[in-house]
Amino acid sequence: MPLKKFITVSAVVISAILPIQSTHAQESTLTLANYRDIRDLNPHLYGGEIFAQNLIFEGLVHLGENGVLEPWLATSWSTSEDGKIYTFKLRDDVTFSDGTKFDASVVKANFDALLDNANRHTWLESIRLMVEVEKSGKESVRIVDSNTVEVEFAESYYPFLVELGVTRPFRFLSPKCFKDGATKNGTSCYVGTGSYVLTDNVVDQRATFERNANYWGQIPQVDKIIAKVIPDNQSRLLSLRSGEVDMVYGLQLISAQSFKQFEKDPRFGTTLSEPVSTRMLILNSTRENLSDTRVRQALTHLTNKAIIAERIMLGLEKPADTLLANNVPYADIDLTPYQYDVAQAEKLLDEAGWKKDGKVRKLNGKPFEITLSYDSDKVVERTIAQYLQSEWSKVGLKMKLVGEEEQAHRDRLKHGDFDLSFNISWGTPYDPQSFLGGMRKPVYGDYEAQQGIPEKQEIDSRILEALESIDETERQSHYSYVLKTLHEQAIYIPISYEQNRTIFNKRVEGVSFNPSQFEIPLQRMSVK
Repeated sequence: MPLKKFITVSAVVISAILPIQSTHAQESTLTLANYRDIRDLNPHLYGGEIFAQNLIFEGLVHLGENGVLEPWLATSWSTSEDGKIYTFKLRDDVTFSDGTKFDASVVKANFDALLDNANRHTWLESIRLMVEVEKSGKESVRIVDSNTVEVEFAESYYPFLVELGVTRPFRFLSPKCFKDGATKNGTSCYVGTGSYVLTDNVVDQRATFERNANYWGQIPQVDKIIAKVIPDNQSRLLSLRSGEVDMVYGLQLISAQSFKQFEKDPRFGTTLSEPVSTRMLILNSTRENLSDTRVRQALTHLTNKAIIAERIMLGLEKPADTLLANNVPYADIDLTPYQYDVAQAEKLLDEAGWKKDGKVRKLNGKPFEITLSYDSDKVVERTIAQYLQSEWSKVGLKMKLVGEEEQAHRDRLKHGDFDLSFNISWGTPYDPQSFLGGMRKPVYGDYEAQQGIPEKQEIDSRILEALESIDETERQSHYSYVLKTLHEQAIYIPISYEQNRTIFNKRVEGVSFNPSQFEIPLQRMSVK
């Protein structure tokens, strides 16, 4: 949204963004399979299942199906000319499911809870900029009147509205659930203003959500949603075939092979989203064998993305030429793709001093050897890793594979304890701002992986300038520099553009996707 003096975004008809009122007489139930429990649903933290938080908690703005910002708990908003102050007008007819009225004091209490735990939200530049205001002795979040709130940043910050539109952490929890006036040490309940309430949770078995009878908006058509915990991939699909569950949703829960099988079964529907994120390898430039740019470029030329997309992903993902797809904001820039070219790769390895010695490449008598780490729960990562291990060995490069459970893999990335690893961009609507913004801190592996290139300091500076710029041309220039530099330095090997996917019983209607692949728009669905 262009930053002109106090541009006001008018409210749209709420019925345009919410489902139609249900008219059915019989109670309807939609059962979906998930691979784990819903866990801690505190909306100010990151441990809970996003689909569950999205049913219970709401934010000030809503990201529509095409990523368009729409009013939600705020009816309108305006931005000061310098981009530092956002003013929100709030709905005056909203209550939490426990009867607490939603108003400006509730908004401030929730924002204050986030600021009280600012160290947990270091990936959010918005939190840092609010903390800077607080340090100056001013309140960053101010109550103007019962239905108006101001949020001030130390510098302009254009991605704030998008951050408000995603599921966490800017969703609102009833103050009655706070512990000692805060949420950083947990909550006593999960009460929001959303169209569903959590009525039952048998840990590691199921969670039940029922329609909020006192919901302020037009209520969804499905009365009850049951999320069944089925960790095993094959068991999930068997449950779908038997009718025990109605839906399996999410690209991490559905293999390409399974999707293709269900495509042929007339009892089920299958749907693919537009590209949402980039599947990639991240290369640690601080590691001795990957410190030379020519080596990283050679590995990129050795990666046959077309084969991976066609034979491993079965055509459900498209080969990726660049770190971010051209349809991502600010990413449609002129970059020359690294073509699959074994001869060029061998030339670069020779130039970097890695000469063939029999079947192995060596530098100063030391054989080339690197390790690729991956999440052992993700079969597709293991399959791609094994394929690359075989292909790269043909030019004398030895690669070990290490698979480990999700949290251990994440910790390895955060601490920079890797040579190569699988990685994904944050996806829409987080790209490019949150994905690139996270590179400035040791949030995941990006920060450490980039430490070995001379442009790292300039990259971090340009990312910050892009986030704080109020001029579109300047912002594009900063993003272009960052994306071009990372491309030329070959810190990443883009593999494919991921598309979200779902398989469902045809009794379920209205199946679609949200801008974020981590959300499930259950409120828009109905059951015959």
